Amino acid sequence: MVKEQHDHICWGGGHRHNMHHHLVLSSITAGYGEEPALEQISFEAECGSTLALIGPNGAGKSTLLNTLAGLITPWKGQILWNGAPIAGQRHEIAYLPQRNEVDWKFPITVRQLVEMGRYPAVGMWRAMRPHDREIVDKALRTLGIDDLQHRQIGALSGGQQQRCFLARALAQEAHILLLDEPFTGLDVPGSESLAALLRSLAQEGRLVIASHHDLSTAPRIFDRALLLRRRLIAAGSVSDVLTPTNLNQAFDRT
Repeated sequence: MVKEQHDHICWGGGHRHNMHHHLVLSSITAGYGEEPALEQISFEAECGSTLALIGPNGAGKSTLLNTLAGLITPWKGQILWNGAPIAGQRHEIAYLPQRNEVDWKFPITVRQLVEMGRYPAVGMWRAMRPHDREIVDKALRTLGIDDLQHRQIGALSGGQQQRCFLARALAQEAHILLLDEPFTGLDVPGSESLAALLRSLAQEGRLVIASHHDLSTAPRIFDRALLLRRRLIAAGSVSDVLTPTNLNQAFDRT
């Protein structure tokens, strides 16, 4: 079977090229203290897709995101990105935490937050070059928040705040976007807007991985899914994964 090649965008450079970006996890075990939160997790994913992490509370969804983001080190297993260890390619990954983990009172403007996406390229204490400012401008325009760039992030709606963090990810030129429960707390219009945005980012050639708890909306937002309960129960298309048998096993239904 021939795999589809996505027309991948190197976003900040403004040019296209064909690259088959590939993420491979092999037998990942990770956790906190002495207790594993994930055991023997193996799967593959490619740029150009949206992947939902689904499972009950404590299933290991956030642990998996933290492992991919490099916030915790797996006890066992290997993570490869384009055939090389992901540890040396962290600039390719942008992590968006749950909204309740962010200090929205911190005095930072929308533009300052998005500019943080350029730190891996220019350094935290070095002045941005014209090229970096152009990338930040483009990220703000792409996410439709350029008119909000001088406002404090705490003064924005939930949907606008999510767009700010996605704009920071674009400014970073990340290929993998990791989101922890991004739809929590959003109203229906905000959720629909974010869902359309994530699909469009994937269509540009990014890999979007997000934990998600709403089984009814998952098929409309994501094209693939992982069903977890510390171990991997199922992986594949959303329709193939979210079957009654698999859900009964994941959520201990009788």
